[in-house]
Amino acid sequence: MPEEPNHEEPNYEEPNPEEPSPEGPKVRTLDARSLRGLAHPLRIRMLATLRHDGPATASQLAERLGESSGSTSYHLRQLAAHGFVEDAPEHGKGRERWWRAAHDGTRFDENLLYDENPATRGAADLFLHEIATIHTQEISTWLGTAHSWPQEWRRAADLSDFTLRLTPAQSVELVHRIHELINSYRDLPPAEGTATVRFHTHALPRADD
Repeated sequence: MPEEPNHEEPNYEEPNPEEPSPEGPKVRTLDARSLRGLAHPLRIRMLATLRHDGPATASQLAERLGESSGSTSYHLRQLAAHGFVEDAPEHGKGRERWWRAAHDGTRFDENLLYDENPATRGAADLFLHEIATIHTQEISTWLGTAHSWPQEWRRAADLSDFTLRLTPAQSVELVHRIHELINSYRDLPPAEGTATVRFHTHALPRADD
């Protein structure tokens, strides 16, 4: 998950949800049906694991996530039925079935929160809360393991927050500019000493007292 941009620009023309962008990652735009197929805590975590760590079997996912292989097998089939995962036959050995994420990320449409179907609204709420939970857990994991990383990586990590006075349009513009900047670093040439780095972006309006 991840890499889960959740802001939609007004009058923004959405790309085909199944087509890769020529200037960025391949992103799946959620509609009501696909959202209901994804909005389960274990499915969201399994999809995030496949995106972050690469292809895996149901047994490997079960071990990583503390679940039974029967449960991960079932939810993998559900994810596949909604187009979120696909077979990775190049990794298969014998009867093992390997799976990979079908997209690099997921785009959430805020209109799903106002859908006329209460099941869709509930799925949208669950999806966003699960993403927030994953972000919180990732930060906690970093804080708990930072001592094991070299000092240069500790200096490279960041936990910052900012308060700005913006209009909704200005906030949307800034969010998109941040996403574009982050995506511009995806295809840098290989360099020694690289590691996977997770960036979270949160833009949260707050009421003035």
